[in-house]
Amino acid sequence: MIFEFEKTINERVNLPKTKGVELYVKREDQIHAFVSGNKYRKLKYNLLEAEKSGYKTLLTFGGAFSNHIAAVASAGHLIGFKTIGVIRGDELESKISENATLNFAQENGMNFKFVSREIYRSKTSESFLKSLEAEFGDFYVIPEGGTNELAVKGCQEILYPEDFNFDYICCSVGTGGTISGLINGSKPSQQVLGFPALKGDFLKEDISKFATQTNWKLITDYHFGGYAKINDELVAFINQFKSDYNMPLDPVYTGKMLFGIMDLIDKNYFSKGSKILVIHTGGLQGIEGMNAHLRKKNLSEII
Repeated sequence: MIFEFEKTINERVNLPKTKGVELYVKREDQIHAFVSGNKYRKLKYNLLEAEKSGYKTLLTFGGAFSNHIAAVASAGHLIGFKTIGVIRGDELESKISENATLNFAQENGMNFKFVSREIYRSKTSESFLKSLEAEFGDFYVIPEGGTNELAVKGCQEILYPEDFNFDYICCSVGTGGTISGLINGSKPSQQVLGFPALKGDFLKEDISKFATQTNWKLITDYHFGGYAKINDELVAFINQFKSDYNMPLDPVYTGKMLFGIMDLIDKNYFSKGSKILVIHTGGLQGIEGMNAHLRKKNLSEII
């Protein structure tokens, strides 16, 4: 059964003692080969609800290299749901074979509906959903990125009682579901730090809809220009981190977050003696697609 697994481990990152803090990474990326990290957590109760309600088909939304699209396709294939992905960018319809994420999702049985970016912006409108029902029949809707109340419930389960002795809980932020679950599952004395992959401070409102505590803060200085943006400095950091600690990082979320955490440690942001727990949210499937993008620009690749 996909939703049965042993607890994820907290792996220590052996920093020099001069740093004055302890750093651990919760290896949520090791939960499952394809439904890993926060995608597993977000999908757990949504898929159980879909099954309980008698749905046979899942429908969701995402872009060209979406971890969420890949995870929904894989989970649907494993459990026995049909899956439909509404994909942002109608130009991608003729490029499935060139796109590692879409090709993987298709191999796992996902059917696609490619739409223009303009139409995609209205993807949650009643009229658009009605048109999808007319085309595909009944389906259980999972939001883009997977974030809803059931997803937040699943993300609350990331933390175990032994994690309550950490001073800081750190995670990357996309749609806000994972950090909301961590906030709700943490102790009030802990500080939850979110590292958005997107520009701006707008996620505060989305997180506040789900978060039941106020012990959190967004660190908005490490997005590297915005979602899916990357440069040689970040690639070099990801490759060095893997070489030093035998731990792969994805370039959109965890790579940026760990870059930020290491920079903050160097700047003495964390008080001496602090214990920091970093949530590795997976997303490693996106490396192949990012490397294809980097090759086109003659930039260094992620190893």
